[in-house]
Amino acid sequence: MSFNTKSACALTGLSARQIDYWDRSHFIKPSVKEAAGQGSGRLYSFVDIVQLKVAKTLKDKGVSLQKIRKAINYLKKHFPDVQKPLAEMRFLTDGDTIFVLTKNDKAVLDTLAKGQMVFALALGEIIEQLKGDVKNISQDRKYKVSVKGKAYEVLLHADTEDGGYWVECPALAGCDSQGDTVEEALAMIKDAIKGHLAVEAERKKKRAVA
Repeated sequence: MSFNTKSACALTGLSARQIDYWDRSHFIKPSVKEAAGQGSGRLYSFVDIVQLKVAKTLKDKGVSLQKIRKAINYLKKHFPDVQKPLAEMRFLTDGDTIFVLTKNDKAVLDTLAKGQMVFALALGEIIEQLKGDVKNISQDRKYKVSVKGKAYEVLLHADTEDGGYWVECPALAGCDSQGDTVEEALAMIKDAIKGHLAVEAERKKKRAVA
């Protein structure tokens, strides 16, 4: 599964402007698809989303972007086997410096300076939370729409790649539509149902005449 900028914002709490800046400044770039000019979209992998979330969490705890960059550069230099430190290592921070937990539980690597450990960033918890959030935003949702006095059940699907939603009416084979928002998608499926019913009515009329 891959995620566009809109989905990445929803999962991480970052703004589209922040994600765009982090990409253009080569801090955290999308690994599935990079933007190729104005109007083109980015696609992030789940590991990318984890990195974005970890960076956001560190910033929320008072660590500056400059310090996070410095820590990442240090880790990449001294741990060449770790390609994506923000998604593969456990961090501790006091809001001023960043510590990294190594495979040796008793060893703590200070990537910036000496400091007091007061906050532990549990990567496992972040990943599990993100998995739950991904499931929630990608889970199909059922709605009922009324067309000509009759209620129809429709299924709404989130499109994490292209953004927006696509919606279908299971009772009417081949009847589906899409929209950028839930409201737009539901309005569009109502129009699609009306069109589907009109076509079916015309077919019945032709069969009756024949």
